[in-house]
Amino acid sequence: MKKLSELYDNVLEDVEVTGISINSKEIEKGNLFVCTMGVTADRHDFIDEAIKNGASAIVVSRDVGEKSVPIIKVNDTNKELPYLCQRFYDYPDRQLTMIGVTGTDGKTTTTTIIQTLIGSDLCGYIGTNGRSCAKFTGDNPNTTPDAQNLYMYLSEFVGYGCKYASIETSSEAFFRGRLQAMKFDISAITNVTSEHLNIHGSFENYLESKLKLFSQTKEDGYCIVNNDDKYSEEFKKAANGKVLTYGKDKDNDLVIKDFKVYPDHTDIVFNYLGEDLIINSPLLGDFNVYNLACALLCVFALGFKFDEVKNKISDIKVSGRLELLDTKTPYYVMVDYAHTPNGISNLLNFVHTLDINRSIVVIGQAGERDPYKRPKVGNAVVENASYAIFCYEDPRSEDPMAICQDIIRELKETHDNYEIVIDRSEAIQKAIDMANDGDMVLILGKGNETYEKLKTGTIYFNDIEEAYKAVSIRKTKEEITN
Repeated sequence: MKKLSELYDNVLEDVEVTGISINSKEIEKGNLFVCTMGVTADRHDFIDEAIKNGASAIVVSRDVGEKSVPIIKVNDTNKELPYLCQRFYDYPDRQLTMIGVTGTDGKTTTTTIIQTLIGSDLCGYIGTNGRSCAKFTGDNPNTTPDAQNLYMYLSEFVGYGCKYASIETSSEAFFRGRLQAMKFDISAITNVTSEHLNIHGSFENYLESKLKLFSQTKEDGYCIVNNDDKYSEEFKKAANGKVLTYGKDKDNDLVIKDFKVYPDHTDIVFNYLGEDLIINSPLLGDFNVYNLACALLCVFALGFKFDEVKNKISDIKVSGRLELLDTKTPYYVMVDYAHTPNGISNLLNFVHTLDINRSIVVIGQAGERDPYKRPKVGNAVVENASYAIFCYEDPRSEDPMAICQDIIRELKETHDNYEIVIDRSEAIQKAIDMANDGDMVLILGKGNETYEKLKTGTIYFNDIEEAYKAVSIRKTKEEITN
């Protein structure tokens, strides 16, 4: 809690500020309401509602007339918000060693590995899987939350005694200005493929947003680059800190020397500073070899030694990523967050190295998001899976059937190994019911998320729970039949 005069100079009417909000419906008594410009809404239009709900003061960027609470006028409320949040929460980002990870795929896995290697008693995590440290876990509405939530979460970490924060930094967060006030001690890139063109307008703009992480790195910080990625040179040019690289070539700082993937683990040999690091990783797939390499190089840059972290590698678990469910069935069920063409292709290529028969995929694409990648996703699935069932996946205001038609747009004349079952629960049940011994059912796109955003509103939905329910229903049917 702060006085308004502690946040702004020349305040004529001083009031207590209990928090910061940009949603008039979520205002709690004493909150400072910031009238940012949203994607579809101008929050200046909701000032009266905010005051009615208990706002103690308002921050605006245009004249709104006299109100019953103090009004602070700034040039741009969107640009002002992160700096205001810094002040309100006493600059928690400066009290923590900030580790930011960007990339099209692998952000959640890499940031989670970093937290595990450092220890959740010292390192907090913010990303797609929520927010957490040793003392608590909580939800997170976005991969990288709006500034008022982001700084509140970082303040929580400080309060719980954390010294580090490992956060996913999305391209949209940079595009929306959520991270513009922040400097990073460590920045890392996993990979870059085309994504979120509905937001950025072009791949060049998307790449530019990701590059901002490296330009916002402290001069005495480190920029960790995947040297095997197509756009590695772009990130090196944008780096404000010292560049460290990982990849297969011997000239990298951390060399991926050798690895072999087994059904339940991966044996890896990295080389760092001339020393071979022998690792038994619980993570599967060659893409996770890169994610682990990135995370290790981040913690090495922080000063941690391999002997300090190697015993923690066996503890790595990323919820909703390559999560093989314990169904006790002769077929397999896996849940994963893969939703980009690259991520889907990598996952399915890995799955088919395992001792399985068919792969049956359940997947959709989000509404009000990048429509350009929908047919690419369709191609990636049917070209790499035995069978695909397309369904809704956060359709929001869009018609889910229209989204599925976008997905199959380029497939109608070339493939027949797919069908559309709009309802996601029914699609999961269909996939489970058609699985034979040795088949792998993959439910993709949502991981362990607990919601679906429909036109009628947000409902509770979890792919893992739905999968277990579908397995139970199938077992019951089989018991009745037998």
